[in-house]
Amino acid sequence: MKLLYLIVPFAPLLGALIAGLFSKAIGRTGAHVVTILGVATSFIASVIIFRDVMAGNTFNGDLYTWLESGGLSLKIGFLIDPLTAVMMIVVTFVSLMVHIYTIGYMAHDEDNWPADSKAGTHSYQRFFAYISLFTFSMLMLVMSNNFVQLFFGWEAVGLVSYLLIGFWSNRPTAIYANLKAFLVNRVGDFGFLLGIGLIAAYAGSLDYATVFGKAKELAAMTETVTGWPLITAICIGLFIGAMGKSAQFPLHVWLPDSMEGPTPISALIHAATMVTAGIFMVSRMSPLFELSDTALSMVIIVGAITTLFMALIAIVSTDIKRVVAYSTLSQLGYMTMALGASAYSVAIFHLMTHAFFKAVLFLGAGSVIIAMHHEQDMRRMGGLRKYMPITYATVLIGAIANAGLPPFAGFFSKDSIIMAVQASQIPGATFAYICALAAVFIGGLYSFRLVFFAFHGKERFREAAHGHGHDDHGHGHHAVHEPHESPKVVTIPLILLAIPAIASGWVIGSFLYGNWFGDAIVVDPAHGAMAQLKAGFTGVFGMIAHGVVTLPFWLALSGAVLAWFLYIVRPDLPAVIKKKAGFLVTILEKKYGLDDFNEWFFAGGARGVGRGLWKGGDQALIDGVAVNGSARLVGWFAGVLRWIQSGHIYQYAFSMIIGVFVLLTLWMNRA
Repeated sequence: MKLLYLIVPFAPLLGALIAGLFSKAIGRTGAHVVTILGVATSFIASVIIFRDVMAGNTFNGDLYTWLESGGLSLKIGFLIDPLTAVMMIVVTFVSLMVHIYTIGYMAHDEDNWPADSKAGTHSYQRFFAYISLFTFSMLMLVMSNNFVQLFFGWEAVGLVSYLLIGFWSNRPTAIYANLKAFLVNRVGDFGFLLGIGLIAAYAGSLDYATVFGKAKELAAMTETVTGWPLITAICIGLFIGAMGKSAQFPLHVWLPDSMEGPTPISALIHAATMVTAGIFMVSRMSPLFELSDTALSMVIIVGAITTLFMALIAIVSTDIKRVVAYSTLSQLGYMTMALGASAYSVAIFHLMTHAFFKAVLFLGAGSVIIAMHHEQDMRRMGGLRKYMPITYATVLIGAIANAGLPPFAGFFSKDSIIMAVQASQIPGATFAYICALAAVFIGGLYSFRLVFFAFHGKERFREAAHGHGHDDHGHGHHAVHEPHESPKVVTIPLILLAIPAIASGWVIGSFLYGNWFGDAIVVDPAHGAMAQLKAGFTGVFGMIAHGVVTLPFWLALSGAVLAWFLYIVRPDLPAVIKKKAGFLVTILEKKYGLDDFNEWFFAGGARGVGRGLWKGGDQALIDGVAVNGSARLVGWFAGVLRWIQSGHIYQYAFSMIIGVFVLLTLWMNRA
């Protein structure tokens, strides 16, 4: 099995290297064949490993020692257990679907580049190399058995996301977006490094098993500088890292802007990689988090704020991809709330179901964008249902699952989170429960708003074509482009992802209540939310029957009905409501002013510091003193030397006499 463990991450890496280094030799077809083959191999190996883990076989071992220093050993190794196996299946399956989908989406990528752009050369091959490398990085993260390898994968997904978000580097908005993602994630990574540093300093090891074995010892210690309980300091540091990667308030601001990248990478980032890294990491660290109620309280409150306030922005967004992006933020908030309620298995369950239905929504949005000739504004869509029946059906499935309506996958995982939060005794759980209920209603509203706005009603794309419509990237439309269904290479991944978006929730019994995770997840008996959920579980059909008489179901259904009324029955009302609630709508459209604040405080501050460094440091100190000053000093010495080196013998003799006189005078005075 060790060979299979190696194949899982390194097959995508090999594909990435071949596509990236030999792009000219293998061409476009060779690039997608080799990378898809690599990810498919990884997926097949993951399925085999998953079956082996189901049979009760696990693995925790080191591949090699990278560095030893002062008794601290830094190693590379794998931990294969039920938690890892689930993540491997999700990452490789979604990545495989995205790779196949990319063939159709990026088929005409050369149109996105200026004719003389060198960056546009072999861009198709380069994109496949990047997404395959992204898959490798995420797999190394989830398969790690120590904090060194975890941090390697953590930073690697951040690096590749930077390259992918800014892939269309000829667009200033894309460059700004990837820089924003890079900087915000550095803030989170600072806390993450502090947490790892505290573990290394006090536990004397970076191996998971060793650290978890010392968890109770760490819980009895205090941090020497601040006097905080050590375990709380460690967990808060680690969670700050998760806030960056999993885009939790207030470190969420990079995720909506990541939509500047091509749609396939939007799906990969939002569904199965990067943003799920923080959720996975906290779940993996459950033996530590269970010893700090303070850290859990912070987790559940941050998750609640993210869930509600990001969902609100989704109801005013008109860019189809950004609606789905803010939906992702809200869903990540649900997962984070589950972590804070000590319902780690529920968080991973929602991570899995969300990966499928969110991939459907993103790839469906991309299919619409293809049909609309790169138009992303839903105000210029409408009536697409009859032109794109397959895309419409799959997006509708994704929307139902996202809204949490039975019997689709999102219902089982989202309802489980709400029940776990309701049962939790962690400080802040009541606030989180209220936010979760409000977000359920809003989730139903924005999910079906997207469906009704884009696929039903009046065909507004004709008005945009005859008027002065333009898309988000500035391509003008001067004629009607009749929408059409996307090619099979796009629709087949949509169909394959729609199946688990419907059915993956039906495994809830064995996944949550059948001790599937075993020792991979640790829950303190004092945190009894999961025990209450297990006691009340009556099977899939029993949960559905109970769910339709509970408040979350009716809230989600009410949101869907309101979307139908506003965008089908009375499509004139949204404009009226927007005008009446102008101030509130402005707050949401401004995203609570956080982007403006970041622009003023960080970018503006950086510009001020940069201007000061330029004027004072570069021009005055470096150019004025170091460069020009040294040149003037050399010139002065040269002038002095020119006067001394005159070529006249009598001047040299006179200088020698003066020198001897000075030396004799000094010698006589000393004597």
